[in-house]
Amino acid sequence: MKLVQITDLHVAEEGEFTHGVDVRQNFLDILQAAKSAAPDLLVLSGDLCYDTANEEVYQWMKSQLDALAVPYAVISGNHDTPEVLAKNFNLGHLLTNGELYYKLPVGRHSLLFLETSIGTISEGQLDWLAQELVLLDKNAIVFMHHPPVPGGVPYMDVNYPLRNMAAVQEVFFKFPHQVSVFCGHYHVEKTLCVKNLTVHITPSTYFQINWRGEAFQVDHYRPALREINLRPDGIIESAVVYFDRNKTE
Repeated sequence: MKLVQITDLHVAEEGEFTHGVDVRQNFLDILQAAKSAAPDLLVLSGDLCYDTANEEVYQWMKSQLDALAVPYAVISGNHDTPEVLAKNFNLGHLLTNGELYYKLPVGRHSLLFLETSIGTISEGQLDWLAQELVLLDKNAIVFMHHPPVPGGVPYMDVNYPLRNMAAVQEVFFKFPHQVSVFCGHYHVEKTLCVKNLTVHITPSTYFQINWRGEAFQVDHYRPALREINLRPDGIIESAVVYFDRNKTE
């Protein structure tokens, strides 16, 4: 089974200044690249909107996704509002106390999607996650926006981490099988491993951050997606693909 993940899209209103990046064209190009990969599912893992939740942006994105004719799933990032996102993507039935988290069966797999838009995972959601993991008798595949471990990116680790990551890790570490987490938020490409947890941070479709710096600095503007192959032999194969930047200036 093949998945494609895109994240940190930061799609703006038509004509809105986005620091010289044509984020809408980036999104359209990435969608076509994703379709060419022929995935069973396309995952948008948060920060769909440029700065704050915008109904017009969500509706435009949904129209493009629907026209793509590829199954897709969405979750919120810190620049989204889950209730507004759910309303415009017809996902209101998946909201729990205003949070958009859920399980999605895809083929032989049950994918778990978490809500971290406020920078934490609520107690209720942690209880749900623990219960869902108990039901699994094989390795878990999780999508979330914030990495559940420090990413080794000083600027993001200090200023914008998942604030209750220790509690989240405790739930994952109690699971007797492997957990593969695919996330974004940090605008870098990274893979981190601790105990039974492997975290894949996927680059943005907007810009990438200098992962060594303590102050914010753009590394480059090449957008990216991640291809994920869930092989019949149980191996998870993952690769990031970069594309040329679309400029507005």
